[in-house]
Amino acid sequence: MAARIALLKHLRVEARPVQLRNPRLIGGSVSQLYKRHFSEEVRGSFLDKDEVRDRVINVVKNFQKVDPCKVVPNAHFQNDLGLDSLDTVEVVMALEEEFRFEIPDNEADKINSINLAVDFIASHPQAK
Repeated sequence: MAARIALLKHLRVEARPVQLRNPRLIGGSVSQLYKRHFSEEVRGSFLDKDEVRDRVINVVKNFQKVDPCKVVPNAHFQNDLGLDSLDTVEVVMALEEEFRFEIPDNEADKINSINLAVDFIASHPQAK
């Protein structure tokens, strides 16, 4: 048990015992469960969704083939903004540069609107 706690501390994951009110409910022999709490460094590494939305909209507005008046948070790249598949790839590449991380190809293929881009980037810990 001590080795486990030492390893978890090394990985910046704190193990804390949680007292159960009725340990018989989970089998009787287990009186403590260990709950993981992530460090502040890990918890604070995700970007604020509003900030991500503003930055994504700014990147899309600055794209040459887009009419800035049509850019709204729920705009679809092809249907609303008139971008073709190659333009969409270029927008995703611009988002990679803006947020300084690489979006895997299988995920990049799914990003076809501003909302999807915002959701993916805001949930990615490497986005800066």
